[in-house]
Amino acid sequence: MTVSVKLDNNLQLSPSTVSKPMDDTSTPRKRKDRRAASRKIGIPAKTYTPNIPLAQPDRSGPKGKTLFDLAEERQALLDAGKPFEKRTDDPSGSSTEEDFGPVGDALLYTLSLSMLHFTLDVIVHHQYRESISWSEIVTRMLAAMPVLFVVVYIMHTETANRFQVVRQGVFLGTAIAAGCYMVYSANVHGYYAVMKRAPPIGTLWVWGVVELKLPWALVSLGTVGGYLWWGGYEAF
Repeated sequence: MTVSVKLDNNLQLSPSTVSKPMDDTSTPRKRKDRRAASRKIGIPAKTYTPNIPLAQPDRSGPKGKTLFDLAEERQALLDAGKPFEKRTDDPSGSSTEEDFGPVGDALLYTLSLSMLHFTLDVIVHHQYRESISWSEIVTRMLAAMPVLFVVVYIMHTETANRFQVVRQGVFLGTAIAAGCYMVYSANVHGYYAVMKRAPPIGTLWVWGVVELKLPWALVSLGTVGGYLWWGGYEAF
């Protein structure tokens, strides 16, 4: 079957009515389309290459301490028993070696020693079968607290800690004197004097022993034990 088409001689074609063929030189806007077009025509797509200068790496070695060197130095300090410097987050840059300071230490010691004073007061009343007046015991404990705070604060200041030998000597003498007097008073004086003197003297004795280093604490206890044996006194 044949189809014939007649064209009118008066029909005129304008340039705008004729479709132009697609320009082969035009490039797609998207990178994916550009790559597909370049593979189709066999021309590599244009890629952006930054202008980076090429050079060999520096092989001269480290010019300072490496992490391995720093780790060895820290390990040497640990092996020698020297701790690292303590640092705080204080914006002024000051570092504190103590967490509480002399005031905090004085408060903690005062509370602990006051409870010891209270306990010894109750025990000595039970020992002599005396009726306990709780108001009097609490009053004596509260009266001893300011004295304990002042004494403990003085012995925990920076000046006192600077002279450790003298500080240990003071505590050694205090522990020996308080312990020996405690033994003497309990064996010689009457029960009323013992009830009055045992709580403060016993508290002072315990505090002196606690503040001493272990060898000196053993020396003080041995001295009090020797005094007990030498005088023929009874412990209970």
